[in-house]
Amino acid sequence: MQLPFGSDPRTDILRQLQADLISAFGRIIRPPEKRRDPVWVLVHGVIGAQTKTAASNASTDGLLAEFCTWEAVAQVSVEELEARLKRQTFPSVAAKRLKDCLQAIIAERGAVDLRHLDNLPIEDAMAWLEHLPGVARKNSAGVMNASSFNRKAMVIDGHHRRIMQRMEIVPSKADTARTYDALMPIVPDEWSAEDIDEHHLLLKKLGQRHCRPRTPDCGKCFAQSYCVTAKRQT
Repeated sequence: MQLPFGSDPRTDILRQLQADLISAFGRIIRPPEKRRDPVWVLVHGVIGAQTKTAASNASTDGLLAEFCTWEAVAQVSVEELEARLKRQTFPSVAAKRLKDCLQAIIAERGAVDLRHLDNLPIEDAMAWLEHLPGVARKNSAGVMNASSFNRKAMVIDGHHRRIMQRMEIVPSKADTARTYDALMPIVPDEWSAEDIDEHHLLLKKLGQRHCRPRTPDCGKCFAQSYCVTAKRQT
């Protein structure tokens, strides 16, 4: 059974951490015009494994510009898709996953259309997305939160997960799905979908600047007072 939002002492840590993140990095608020169509966000995630955001943005925009509809993209051969996904770190994997994903949506919905998800409880919507080829928790949460759906789901990337593990807010070996399941019940109940999105983007900056994978700069990290790992090193 999940705890009600805000009933865990870790909730206060998230609140305090958010304030410190904003103080250190400033606000990172995704404006409405930057919230893409849910299918665009889905495609971006399916092809984006271990690839920089700018490259995946260009690849996703390029596919839609060339073929005009996602239904048309679904009809392109894997070989042709791979040739158009050279920016991606794993173009052959991205091409196969994308084609399989788009065709699965068409088989179930008759078109590449995700509008029905906005009428579902968020857990059901994410479960529907995660049954698609190539879609895991990070991508399903991104479709819900970072797209025009703008719903309360925490996107978890490697930086975010690592910081939460080092702070011992989530278990040390938690994968993305387990991290999500541990965090969502303790998200401050007053946070909007935009606040959740900003929290993720700010934690990403913290991971890039200080809480790096191999050489964390704990001494200069403003969040060290919350971090069990940092306290052990001092």
